[in-house]
Amino acid sequence: MAIQAPEGTRDLLPDEALFWEHFKDTAAEVFRRYGYVLIDTPLIEQTELFVRGIGVATDVVSKEMFAALSGENLKRLLTGEKVKSKSRLSLRPEGTAGVVRAVVEHNLVPQGAAPAKLMYAGPMFRAERPQKGRQRQFSQIGVECLGAEAPSIDAEAIIMLMRFYEEVGIPAASMELLVNSMGCEKCRPAYRDLVRSYLEEHADALCETCMTRAEINPLRAFDCKKEGCAAVMEGAPKITDHLCDDCRQHYADVLTLLDGAGVAYTEDPTLVRGLDYYTRTVFEVQASDGLGSQNAIGGGGRYDKLAEEVGGRPTPGLGFALGYERCMLVLEAAGVELPRAQRCDLFVACVDDSVRAQAFGLVQACRDAGVVCEMDHQGRSLKSQFKLADKLGAARVAVLGPDELAEGACTLRDMGTHEEARVKLEDVPEEMHRVFL
Repeated sequence: MAIQAPEGTRDLLPDEALFWEHFKDTAAEVFRRYGYVLIDTPLIEQTELFVRGIGVATDVVSKEMFAALSGENLKRLLTGEKVKSKSRLSLRPEGTAGVVRAVVEHNLVPQGAAPAKLMYAGPMFRAERPQKGRQRQFSQIGVECLGAEAPSIDAEAIIMLMRFYEEVGIPAASMELLVNSMGCEKCRPAYRDLVRSYLEEHADALCETCMTRAEINPLRAFDCKKEGCAAVMEGAPKITDHLCDDCRQHYADVLTLLDGAGVAYTEDPTLVRGLDYYTRTVFEVQASDGLGSQNAIGGGGRYDKLAEEVGGRPTPGLGFALGYERCMLVLEAAGVELPRAQRCDLFVACVDDSVRAQAFGLVQACRDAGVVCEMDHQGRSLKSQFKLADKLGAARVAVLGPDELAEGACTLRDMGTHEEARVKLEDVPEEMHRVFL
């Protein structure tokens, strides 16, 4: 049996690979209007970065991270030796921790400087059970803003995310934006204790995972997808009833700015997102078509303590990430067609082998003029060459034979109208450039 792609991964064949490039380009163009620039961080990081940044209680760290081991370190583990901390590496399960690490390491936000607005795009890795909209290798686009704590930054990011979805073609009617506040270090500890007590009171109705979370991070129980647990958590204390004055005002200001921008949203007091580093504003975009239960296509929030967690000085931050694969499923459900990767402006057909060298030269001249040009390389008959040109979607075919060559010309056929014209060979590149570029 032929070797296949690993479970939970998939190939982006040419048409989709082309759309992925379009997807990234659209994001870069939209985010650029808001001042965001590209950053590219390693696919592997020290495991400690994710443990400290994301949180040991999260499923991402406790269950889903892929360890990256060299052959030498694998031998050390198998023989009971210790592996140095800096050699304990993991494939990145998300993008925020790596970007914040880069900001801290390279001092991209000096004291008193303008905030660093950064965007990234690329693969992430999580060892979870593959299902629709959930893969072990998946692609994300995200942004991070470090160095500003004003609510306008929160609102700006949310608006930017919704603008991107509109630009890429996801119907507004198929999306719902959820927003919440998770409080800060002043008000959240007391709220966590309230939720922990609530979980203990309802221990008999909760799953083992939720009760384990109760000891480490009880707010994660809001994330449980089991029906029984979800029903219990509907009656749990709501964070919005326990915010301190500063967090309540910050949240109100964010909502006011969203209202002013005409962005529709739903307040969801149970929204906590899946990572421990979030503070204050959190948000998530869910799609109604194409995904089933895994219906989140993007989201994020504020993380004002993450820079300190990874060894930097206090630096407020906010970011979001959106999943390419899930967005694709929503686009497919909406009937959006992918552009074809295969494009051919001109096909040069040879009547016989005597003109092949001249045909080859014409092809190169057209390519140098920026025209997508092809020819036969397998000695096909003229009839078969036309079939190949049609298969490639060629818009024009230039027929070159001994008679045409004697005139220093070719017969140029429009494959749509079937109209033909005699065109001088030296004029073909310019004519094709005029038509297609």
